[in-house]
Amino acid sequence: MSAPTVIRAADGAAVAARAAALIGELLSATLVARGRAHLALAGGTTPAGAYAQLALTDWSAVELWFGDERCVGPDDPESNYRMVADTLLGHAGAALVHRIEGELGAERAAAAYELELRERVSDDGDDLPVLDVVLLGIGEDGHTASLFPHNSALAVRGAAVVAVHDAPKPPPDRVSLSLEVLRRARATILLAAGPGKADALARALGPADPAVPSSLLERAHLTVIADSAALAGQAAGPGR
Repeated sequence: MSAPTVIRAADGAAVAARAAALIGELLSATLVARGRAHLALAGGTTPAGAYAQLALTDWSAVELWFGDERCVGPDDPESNYRMVADTLLGHAGAALVHRIEGELGAERAAAAYELELRERVSDDGDDLPVLDVVLLGIGEDGHTASLFPHNSALAVRGAAVVAVHDAPKPPPDRVSLSLEVLRRARATILLAAGPGKADALARALGPADPAVPSSLLERAHLTVIADSAALAGQAAGPGR
C-alpha cells in the first residue's frame, strides 16, 4: 500500500494556511498543464479557513464542485454552499460554481449532480469523472465527505454521486461524491485539526478498513495536512 504525504502543522490555523497554499499550487499547475481545473470542496471549519486565504491570479478556468452537501437550501446555515459563498466566492467569483441542489432531496439532487459532473469533467477513458483536486475533512468516526461507516452509500459502485440516508449526524439526508470518484482524483488533500480527530486520523492512516471510510482513499495521491494534536503519536511523512 502506498503511503500518503503527511504535513504536520502547528495548529488549526496553520493547517488552513498550508491547505490554501497547496491547493493554490495544484490548481496553478493544473491550469498550466491542462488549461482548466476542477476542484471539489469540503465543508467544515478548517476548510473554511483555507478558502478565506485561497488565492489565484485568474479563477476563470476553474470549476468548483462539492464533495458533499446536506439536503437543505443554499441559504440554510447547514449548507456547505453557503459556507463557501461566505468564505471563497467573494474573491473567486470568476470560477464556475456547481452547487449540489440539496433542497431537491437526496435522490433527485444526486442524479442531477451525476449528470452535471459527467458532462463537465473528463473520465480519462475510465467511465467515471476524474477531478483534479479534492479537498476532504475527517470526522471523529472516520467518515469523509458524507460517506459514513456502515452506510450503504459507501458500497455504491459505478456511480459518481450517491444519495445518503440515515447519516449519524443531522441532517440525515445528504448527497456525496462516491468513494470511487474520490479515489480517482489526481490529488486529494485530507485536513484534520484538534485532539478530537487523533484517533480517527490514526485509523485512517492504518490498514484500509470499511469501518473507517477515510482509510479507503487512494494513498498514492493523498496529502494529509494535520496539526500536532491530530497527529499525536504519528510520525510526519514528507513535508513541504
